[in-house]
Amino acid sequence: MYKHEPKEYLCPFCHFLAGNEDKYNNTEDIVYQTKLATAFVSPKWWINNPGHVLVVPNGHYENIYNIPDEHLAEVAKVTKKVAIAIRETYNCAGTSTRQHNEPAGNQDVWHLHVHVFPRHESDDLYLNTNEHRFVNEAERKPYADKLKAYFAKQTDQLVLT
Repeated sequence: MYKHEPKEYLCPFCHFLAGNEDKYNNTEDIVYQTKLATAFVSPKWWINNPGHVLVVPNGHYENIYNIPDEHLAEVAKVTKKVAIAIRETYNCAGTSTRQHNEPAGNQDVWHLHVHVFPRHESDDLYLNTNEHRFVNEAERKPYADKLKAYFAKQTDQLVLT
């Protein structure tokens, strides 16, 4: 239903989730993962919102229309955890989430994904839609490290209780 993925599409998220690394992502970018969903620091940053995270289902689902409810629920749960982690660790004033479907909805990768952005006063995120760039591993690493440390602490707290 509502498919726009080209025939023979090589999905970059599936490629990455299969353990393949490239100039855009490596396994060190992964900050949180469950059986059904993965969160990782995005390689594409908007000018005033560095370190944003993508949450994707581990299975290949092109958009919100064809993902099973159980998988979508897990993506939502992980998105919430990531938003809280970003708020706690990035010294930001808030967070925003975005998810796009189909070309008219601004989807540009044919694998469902949710953006979780750190927000700052007057950051103009929605006005700077064309002001983005791809960043290297060294730029992503401090953000991934902060989030992984946050999640490790949460896990430690759960084990102690």
